[in-house]
Amino acid sequence: MDIIAKTKPYETLREHTDELRKELEMLKATYGEKIEALISIDKNEFWRLLDIIIEFHDLGKVYTAFQNKLKCVLNEMLNTPKKYTLENTDFLNDIGHNYMSPAFMNFKKLNITNKEIKRIVIQAIIYHHERGLIIDEDLEKRLDKIIEIDLSNKVDLIQNDFNPKYYIRQKKLNSGYLQYAKKRIDSGDKNYNLYILIKGLTHRLDHSASGHEEIEVNSDKNIGLYTENYFKIKEYQKKEAQEFAIKNREKNIILVASTGMGKTETALFWIDKDKAFFTLPLRVSINALYDRVSKSDEINYNYAGLLHSTSADYLKDNGYTDFEKSSNLSRQLSQKLTFSTIDQIFKFPFKYKGYEKEYATLAYSKVVIDEIQAYSPEIAATLIKGIEMIHNIGGKFMIMTATMPTLYLEEMKRRGILDETTVMGEFISDGERHNIKILDESLYDKNNIEKIIEQSKNKKVLIILNTVASSIEMYSKIQEHNESININLLHSMFIQEHRSILEQNIKDFAKSKQNGIWITTQLVEASLDIDFDVLHTEISTLDSLFQRLGRCNRAGKKTTDNTNVFIYTKDKNGVGTIYDEEIVDRSIQYLNEFCNAKLNSEKLILNEKDKMDMISELYNRKNLKESEFLSKFDKTLKLLDGIEASELTKQQAQKMLREIDSYTVIPRNIYDSIRDTLIEDFYQLNNEFSKAYDEKNYDLIDKLKVEKRDLKNRILKKTVTIPQYKANKNSIIREIIIGNGLVRGLEDIYVLECEYDATLEEEQGKHGIQSIIKGQGVLLNKELNQFM
Repeated sequence: MDIIAKTKPYETLREHTDELRKELEMLKATYGEKIEALISIDKNEFWRLLDIIIEFHDLGKVYTAFQNKLKCVLNEMLNTPKKYTLENTDFLNDIGHNYMSPAFMNFKKLNITNKEIKRIVIQAIIYHHERGLIIDEDLEKRLDKIIEIDLSNKVDLIQNDFNPKYYIRQKKLNSGYLQYAKKRIDSGDKNYNLYILIKGLTHRLDHSASGHEEIEVNSDKNIGLYTENYFKIKEYQKKEAQEFAIKNREKNIILVASTGMGKTETALFWIDKDKAFFTLPLRVSINALYDRVSKSDEINYNYAGLLHSTSADYLKDNGYTDFEKSSNLSRQLSQKLTFSTIDQIFKFPFKYKGYEKEYATLAYSKVVIDEIQAYSPEIAATLIKGIEMIHNIGGKFMIMTATMPTLYLEEMKRRGILDETTVMGEFISDGERHNIKILDESLYDKNNIEKIIEQSKNKKVLIILNTVASSIEMYSKIQEHNESININLLHSMFIQEHRSILEQNIKDFAKSKQNGIWITTQLVEASLDIDFDVLHTEISTLDSLFQRLGRCNRAGKKTTDNTNVFIYTKDKNGVGTIYDEEIVDRSIQYLNEFCNAKLNSEKLILNEKDKMDMISELYNRKNLKESEFLSKFDKTLKLLDGIEASELTKQQAQKMLREIDSYTVIPRNIYDSIRDTLIEDFYQLNNEFSKAYDEKNYDLIDKLKVEKRDLKNRILKKTVTIPQYKANKNSIIREIIIGNGLVRGLEDIYVLECEYDATLEEEQGKHGIQSIIKGQGVLLNKELNQFM
C-alpha cells in the first residue's frame, strides 16, 4: 500500500522525498561552495543533516487521519467508484504531520548526539510548516496518544513502502522530542546562523519539490559577462565607479555616486557570477530596469526574474513568454538575478513565521539596495537591520545612492557593519547641471504661472508639487491662463491602467522634440528616467529636493547660463504630513546659507559636492535630535532588535514593511462602466466555481481559477489606492455588493464615491498610434503620500 504525500499531482511519500533530494543535489552543485563558506560545522556533516531532515520531514503523513483525507480527495477527483479504501480511526486530522515526523527518529542511530544540533534538526522538521500550534501539555498528551495508538503501528508500512534511507525508531515512540521545539531558536543562540541555513534551505527544498520547480535556475548565466559584452557592442568605456565595483566584488560596497555615473551597470559588474537580488523603491522603476536588462536591444540577459505584487501582469502585458513560470520561480527565489521591491525580500528582519527561507537565500546571494535615501525612516531602519543580519550571516550587500544620509552611516558603524569587509566609494561628477534660484514666493502666483507658460513655448518644463491636491490646483490654474497650452498631469491618484499610460507618455515626451509642461508629484523622484530643460518645484526635504533636481538637465549636456531650477519656499504643502516640518525648515536654512555664500557669483550653480555636503549636515543624529524622522527611525530599530522569532505572520510583516494604511478603490464612474461587464462576469464565475466544487469537477475548477485570476487582474487595473484616514474620515467608500452580499474575491476592493476625471485619447505618434491620458484623476482635496 502506497503512503500518499500529494494528490495534485499524485505522489507517494517516497517520490516526494526523492524530489527533495534531487533539489538538494542541484543546490549543492550550483551554490554549494557559497553555502559551505558560511557554515560553522564540517561541510559533509552539514549536507548529511539536510539529507536526514529531507528523509524524515514528512514521515508524519503516514498518520491514518491524514491518509484518509488524501484518499477522500483522490476518490472525489477520480469521480469513479471508491478506489481508495479509508481506514477506521477515532482521531481527527487536526494536528499537522510535521509535529509527528520526528517521532520516528532515533538520534543515537543517526549519530546526532549534540543537543544543539538535535534541536536544530527537530525545529527544521516541526516548523517546515508554520501551523501556529502551541506546544503545551495538552498537545503533548494528544500526540502521545496518536503515537501510541496510530503511528507505532505504521513502522512496518514505512519499512516496506517507504524503504527509508536511514534507520527509523521501531519501538518506544513518544513525543519527548517536543521539548526541543518549545522555545524557537533566535539570534541569541550560538548556532543561530547554522539554524537559519538548515531550516531556511529545508523550506526552499520542500517548496521547490512540491511545486516541481527547480530550486536554482540558470546558475551559470553570468550577468557580469553580459554587461561586459553590452559595453563592447556599444563601445562604452568603463567609468571609475564601475572599475571600483569590479575591483571590490568580494566586498560589501557603499557607493555614493552622482546621476549619470552608471550606477546600474556598476551594480551588475559587482554582482558578476553570483546569485543576486536588485531592489528599488517603486514598481515602475523596477519594471524599467528589468526591461533594460532583459531586452535584446539592451543588455539582453534573458535569465532575470521580476518580483512585486503585480509582476506577473506586467510580464504578461508586455509580451514576455513563459511569464507564469518566470513568476513562480521568482516567488520561490530561484532566479539567478531578481529585480524586486523591498517588501518582497526584506520582510525577514521582522522574523515572521517562515522568515528563514528568505534569510537563508540572501545569505549566499548578493543584495543591491538602490536609492536608500528615497525610503521613509521606518523602511530605511528596516533595511539597515536587514543589512546587519545579512552581514552577520556572511551575505554581501551593495548600497547605491546619490546622497547618503549621515544618520544611516552612523547607525551602520554602530552595528559593526562598516568593518574590513565593507568599502565606501564616492564618485562625484564635476559638471554643471543646475543653476538654481530660491524664491520666497508662491508657485501659484500669477506672475510665476505666466513665466512658466512663456518658458514652455520653447522648452520642456517640469513642475513638481508635494501633494496630489496641489498638483491638481496648479494644473487648473495654468489651464485657466491658457487653454491651448500643451500641459499634462501625473500623480498617484490615476487608476492603474491610466497611470501606466501617463508614465509612458512623460518618458516619450522627455525624449521627443515637443515642448510644453508636465505637472507631477514626488512620484517621479526615484522612478522615472526623464530629462527636462527647466524645473519648478515646491520646497521639500533636501533629499527629496535633490532627487527632483535629477529630472532636470539629467545628463548635464544642456547650458546652465540661465536659471534652470526654481525652488519656491512660501507654500509648504504636505509639510507636517508627508514631510517632517523641522527638516524642511532646516533645508530652507541650508539652501539660503548656500545662496548667501555665492552672492557674488555670476550664476548660482549647485553641484553634486554641495548636495552631498548639505545632506551629510542635515541628516546627522545631532541635527535630527527631537525630530519626528529620528523618532520613527529609532523606534523601528528598537522594535526590530527586540522582536522574537515567529511572533508575526508573513502577511503581518509585509503589511508593516509596506506601511499599508490604505484602501484599494474603483472610482464610482469607472465602477459604473464595468459593473455589468467585469464585475458581473466575476460574480458569475464565482457561481460556476461553487457548482464545479459541488460536482467535484477538478478540471473545470483549475480552468475557472485561471479565469478568475485573469479577470481580477483586469479589475485591479481600474483601481487606485487611497489612504485609510481619507476614506474613513469622509465615509467615501462602499463595498462591492451584488444581490444579497459581497462578491467573493473582491472583498478587498471598494467603490470610491468621488468623481474621476480622465479621458483616453489617441494620437499619431512617431511609432504609430499613441494612447494619451488627459484629466485630473481622482478629485480629492487633501494631500496624499505618493510613495505607496
